[in-house]
Amino acid sequence: MNKVQSQIPHESAQHHVTGQSVYINDIDHVANLLHGRIVYSPHAHARIVSYDISKARKLKGVKAVLTYKDIPGHNNIGPVVHDEPCLAVDKVEFIGQAVFLIAAETEDVARAAEKLISIQYEPLEAITDLPTAIRKKNLIAPPRKIETGNTTQALKKAPHSLKGTLVIGGQEHWYLETHAALCVPDEDHYKVYASSQNPTETQILVAEVLGLPSNCVEVEVKRMGGAFGGKETQGNHYACWAALLSCKTGQPVRISLFRDDDQKTTGKRHPFIIDYEVGFDDKGVISAVDFVQNANAGYATDLSMAILERAMLHAENAYYIPNMRIIGRAYKTNLPSNTAYRGFGGPQGMAAMETIIDRIARTLGKDATEIRFRNFYGISDRNITPYGQMVENNRLFTVYDKIIRSSDYYNRREVVNKFNAAHKYAKRGLALTPVKFGISFTTSFLNQAGALVHIYKDGSVLVSHGGTEMGQGLHTKIMQIAAAELGVSIHRIKVGPTNTSKVPNTSPTAASSGTDMNGMAVKNAVDKLKERIAEVVAAHFNEKAGKNSSRKENIIFENDVIYDSTNKKRCLAFEEAVTIAYLKQTSLSATGYYRTPDVNFNRETGKGKPFHYYTFAMAVAEVEVDILTGHHKILRTDIVFDLGDSINKLIDRGQIEGAFIQGVGWCTTEDMKYDKNGNLLNHSPDTYKIPTISDIPEDFRVTILDGIPNPNTIRRSKAVGEPPFMLCFSVWLAIKDAISAVTNHKKEPAFSIPATNEVILSAVDSLINGIDSHKATKTQREKK
Repeated sequence: MNKVQSQIPHESAQHHVTGQSVYINDIDHVANLLHGRIVYSPHAHARIVSYDISKARKLKGVKAVLTYKDIPGHNNIGPVVHDEPCLAVDKVEFIGQAVFLIAAETEDVARAAEKLISIQYEPLEAITDLPTAIRKKNLIAPPRKIETGNTTQALKKAPHSLKGTLVIGGQEHWYLETHAALCVPDEDHYKVYASSQNPTETQILVAEVLGLPSNCVEVEVKRMGGAFGGKETQGNHYACWAALLSCKTGQPVRISLFRDDDQKTTGKRHPFIIDYEVGFDDKGVISAVDFVQNANAGYATDLSMAILERAMLHAENAYYIPNMRIIGRAYKTNLPSNTAYRGFGGPQGMAAMETIIDRIARTLGKDATEIRFRNFYGISDRNITPYGQMVENNRLFTVYDKIIRSSDYYNRREVVNKFNAAHKYAKRGLALTPVKFGISFTTSFLNQAGALVHIYKDGSVLVSHGGTEMGQGLHTKIMQIAAAELGVSIHRIKVGPTNTSKVPNTSPTAASSGTDMNGMAVKNAVDKLKERIAEVVAAHFNEKAGKNSSRKENIIFENDVIYDSTNKKRCLAFEEAVTIAYLKQTSLSATGYYRTPDVNFNRETGKGKPFHYYTFAMAVAEVEVDILTGHHKILRTDIVFDLGDSINKLIDRGQIEGAFIQGVGWCTTEDMKYDKNGNLLNHSPDTYKIPTISDIPEDFRVTILDGIPNPNTIRRSKAVGEPPFMLCFSVWLAIKDAISAVTNHKKEPAFSIPATNEVILSAVDSLINGIDSHKATKTQREKK
């Protein structure tokens, strides 16, 4: 097997840093382009009594003002459940719901037209927070359950038990490129340039709202300026709205959101409230866990049930729990529909388990790392998940041994303890947390991918595949895979834009499976081409030699040369062989296809094998907390990651570091604040605090393990997109460890996500004065 050319930069790096990368707002060669604008609901829940759009339609420069009555096809953009109208009909259900669409010659004209629209609402009762939705039992779908063993009985028999509730906040995606779409009409055909992780779903929904078959809609995604899950389904909306306006006007229409509008109107990471009970023995070995996961779905289903399902499937994280019950409930609220976000429910599910481990350690007076180690999944036993899948190729102990040594964990624990004993108002904390993350779509039929590979007569290669590039380096890895499998230099390979007319019926680029699936599909196409070329080359060698001694199975593609492994003097340059194949009337174009083998999950029984494999990693974080201000800083983070045979360590390291810091933001600073009417109060970069350079660890060490290939995957690699995110719990629990040091770890701090300065101060106050931290936090917010 040819080695992959691994140490190469991102394929668009030069374009990015020189400003040459083209995004939807950079496409400026389209004639007669109109500006699209969305008119949003100002109410979280209201009946539309009446409206008048006549004045807006008459304004000079306005080309169209659309209502739901102007939709030629289906008035629905729900990706799974059809509960999401494209345009509101007789009621609105969240602030930011689309009511009208405007197409105008300029943005200023579109804004002026919006001011001329008259609309009367009758406000209705709104549910704008998860506790209210739970109290009112406002479920958006039936509950789900996964169970193994006899949880109730095991909890009764356990020597020790703990109960609690963990409150987990949402998170804004904050991709650099806001939502955008451009639709260009051409006779009965519409080409949509979309900022979407899911071009096929975008194509289907655009076709449905236009009342057309899918072959009349072409969706192209060159790249996105970030997505993180926020464009898996919700990028579809803007494509549909642009297409409707384009259909009505017969002109190209572009919609691009202002940052504040993007934050106010789009879905977020799902907030959760998780109730738990755990039983354990004197050594901290867990015998039973009972979870009830409550998720805030927002106003429509979107992907909430799949996200809830993954939260349930990751509820035990890296630990063997013989008796476990996980009940998942998703609730409808009058907020924008929450949606996919890096980790897809996994972070919320794991957070409660890590809280349990931390509480057990404090209860027993032990180091939490000791409790984690004792509960890890085993190698030959204690290796069956609550949903019945065996944990194979378990790297937990390999990663653990490496990080304990490389981080110098136990010596640093002593140093931290000494520091805390000597300092009253500054406390340090240290925590180790693991990740076991399942790789595959849990909706099994999505585990498929396609590709199209062309070899041109000059030996250059164009690869198309179903994955989308959003900055994560997928196209770069695809180039590396194609080059390695074809045995040519990477400069011969180009990856084209993702386009539904080239590769149909694609799955979203999500679930960390983009390289796994699309890389395999590209390999499948390349294998077909190699077989065709090898047959021609073997015949050519035999014709030149005058005897039939070369066979196609002995033909090797390597280093831009094609040769006979039994007689290396018989060789051709790659481009020479391609020319011969063309002259021999050989097809130099091939489709590729891949489906992930042996994955399944029965939602009725809560059992199956939903994942192709698991990715393992651990982090150790050390923080210092100012207990007078609640400010914290990350002093050092060590990460050890199992990625099989990494295809590109530069890109993988970037993904690990970026995901970790994004997770730190969720766990510490990114606090979403709504008023009682459902208005998002911090909807801009000056009030919503994503991590900055000062939030990066002062000492940041990342190790990617070598020599541990992953079987039955492309180039024996592992997925990297989502698993590093959950390593943020090392920082979150290190902060809690520092707070706990205020009472020498004798009391349990009240804690939640995110651990903002306010939460930290309330936790310290609760330890010192015995005040309930959550009530104190609520009182402070009410005063503000």
